[in-house]
Amino acid sequence: MRTRYSRDHNRGRSAFRHTRLSQALKAVLVAGLLGGASGLAHAAPDKPWKQGQILVKPKAGLSEGEFDKILQRKNKQARTKGRMGNRALHVVEVSPESEEALVRALSQDPNIEFAELDMAVPPSATTPNDTRYSYQWHLSKIQAAASWDISKADNIVIAVLDTGVDAAHPDLSGKLLPGWNAVDGGYDTSDIHGHGTAVAGTAAAQTNNANGVAGVAWNAAILPVRITNSSDGYAYWSDIARGLTWAADQGADVANISYGVSNSATVANAAQYLRSKGGLVVVAAGNDGADSGYANNPYMITVSATDSSDAKTSWSNYGAVIDVAAPGASIQTTSRGGGYGNWSGTSFASPVTAGVVAVIMGANPALTADEVEQVLESSADKIAGDIHPYYGYGRVNAGTAVAMAASSTTVTVDSAAPSVNIFSPIGGKTVSGLVQVEVNASDDVGVTDVSLYANGQLVGTDGTAPYQFSWDSKGLADGAVTLSARAVDAQGNEGVSTHVALTVKNQATADMMAPSVTITKPPNGSKVSGTVTVGVSATDDVSVAKVQLYIDGKLVSSASGATLSYNWNTRKIKYGAHKIEAVATDGSAKRTSKAVTVYR
Repeated sequence: MRTRYSRDHNRGRSAFRHTRLSQALKAVLVAGLLGGASGLAHAAPDKPWKQGQILVKPKAGLSEGEFDKILQRKNKQARTKGRMGNRALHVVEVSPESEEALVRALSQDPNIEFAELDMAVPPSATTPNDTRYSYQWHLSKIQAAASWDISKADNIVIAVLDTGVDAAHPDLSGKLLPGWNAVDGGYDTSDIHGHGTAVAGTAAAQTNNANGVAGVAWNAAILPVRITNSSDGYAYWSDIARGLTWAADQGADVANISYGVSNSATVANAAQYLRSKGGLVVVAAGNDGADSGYANNPYMITVSATDSSDAKTSWSNYGAVIDVAAPGASIQTTSRGGGYGNWSGTSFASPVTAGVVAVIMGANPALTADEVEQVLESSADKIAGDIHPYYGYGRVNAGTAVAMAASSTTVTVDSAAPSVNIFSPIGGKTVSGLVQVEVNASDDVGVTDVSLYANGQLVGTDGTAPYQFSWDSKGLADGAVTLSARAVDAQGNEGVSTHVALTVKNQATADMMAPSVTITKPPNGSKVSGTVTVGVSATDDVSVAKVQLYIDGKLVSSASGATLSYNWNTRKIKYGAHKIEAVATDGSAKRTSKAVTVYR
């Protein structure tokens, strides 16, 4: 997280409202997608996203009926398959080959918070080139033994969202809680690929049992969440977000996702849900060996990979999205089938970091999620200064982090209510139909959710900053309406905004007059040359539906609303007089035109 220890997380969210398709494609179209001890590689799916399905989050307050209307306007075959758990995220069924077009259309709708393709992402593992090490070099590098003198992550639960976990492995069997399969809703969490078992052992293999390997989080419990039923390990964003929401509801303290999800608005939304419950999400940066180009994600800790010399590995991604680095090359860990192997990739830097987060939490359970992350980043070894695109805040150091957490004797008693205000629309405005409402909220510890009320009636509740609502003003009679917002923090403290007075006007007004239209430039009779800006403005007693511009009888531009601007290239027209005509049409189809003559 780059919004360093902001208590309210109101910044940085806009980067995830509308995922760009080019970025989403870049996340999956990579070489060397998968590997590990076996050295196997798998081809990407035919399409890098799930066909016939997209992910959409409408703004809070938008009714199911209005949401369905929006879907139908954009694509008559689109229909929602329901919400994802108790979140406002919808899985929307569409006809194959129309996914991209519908995402673009919905992303431009003011009533939609975000829409994105349901991308398929591979586990972030890389085939190792090194021979197997005799010891787990990464544990001494991060001073894990020093951390265990203080914390072994007792009573901490790490959710491992991956290909499943081998429950019979002797170094894992005593650590597993009953898990869940996010793909089919069942309880089969056996490892379908092998990646998940290696990740789980890296974070929290059974330790001090005179057998096998040690985990970073010695006594932490493992909550297996299988997010794929494909033997190639690929997982869709929808299944990852569904699994993360389930893990949050089960009380997970830390969630590890060794997949490239830092650019997914859907997964980020689920990550914020876990954070609102006091948990943290750790994710892999990916193995393209390039700057991913992604902005910092304020709801996930994104991890790059280092080698035994503290150098960034050649294959690790880097950039503004990186929060910390961790060992990720030739990590000796558990393998499916009861054995052990060396695995490499940001997939293993991520669970190393998740394990460090767990021992921090175990050292001082009173720390908030923000404070745990502050300890993680402040205690990291500064490999290349305070902040660097390769290492973020540095390479994690469990020994320093746990000592820092344990020495923190300040207990935060959250008795302050959040501050909240409605900044759009402003008071005194007249509104109609669906109204976009924007709310700011902040707190000394963290805002859990924000609710909007119109004349005391609940419009909707949003748990994701920035707090945005789509209010259907048709539900109230025309006249004066008062909006108010309430923000609640994790301790139940409630802040209330000042009231915003508006006027609702939804009843149609008789359209008695035709519109008037003016060509604001160029002036009548003027001489033109080069590129000339033609400006048109119209007014009406009710509303202007559209404005059209004709030059020498040919329609050259049209715009909805009351204004139009057009750049006219006069270099190729004949010398002499030319007619510019503007036509305005109101909602009742009344038309008015205005013309001027200019000379070339």
